[in-house]
Amino acid sequence: MAEDIYQDMIRRQPVSATADHAEERTNPAARLGFQPEQVVQEIGFDDDVDQELREAIEEVIGSELVDEEYDDVADAVVLWFRDEDGDLTDALVDATTYVEEGGTILLLTPKTGRDGYVEPSDISEAATTAGLSQTKSVSVGKDWSGSRLATPKAAKSKR
Repeated sequence: MAEDIYQDMIRRQPVSATADHAEERTNPAARLGFQPEQVVQEIGFDDDVDQELREAIEEVIGSELVDEEYDDVADAVVLWFRDEDGDLTDALVDATTYVEEGGTILLLTPKTGRDGYVEPSDISEAATTAGLSQTKSVSVGKDWSGSRLATPKAAKSKR
């Protein structure tokens, strides 16, 4: 009987057609849409960021994240933001100047109950005011939540 239950459990496990699909499920950076050879700019780095996520992004893109001093446009921006960091709308508007038209911004905020937590309604309002569309919300680690935000051209191409 127990063996029958075990066999049923095994059969219900999702099966991936390719290794790429398996990586998308296990690597949070791939799940968030990062691609090889992208230039990804990081804003708001501090000692509380999720190092595993940073390393996963670097693994997918094949290079290190560039910092706020980078003087060209990036394909994507990773924005670490905490409630005490100031005005979220201003931070998002600034982030849009760093990313190419049609690029994405990954807004990372502390999870509920963590220092610096940002209300989802505040994220939604700030994104709308900054002219961004929220395309995906995900848990990206034990302490951080991510909101994938699209710049206007990227939002239009999704339709």
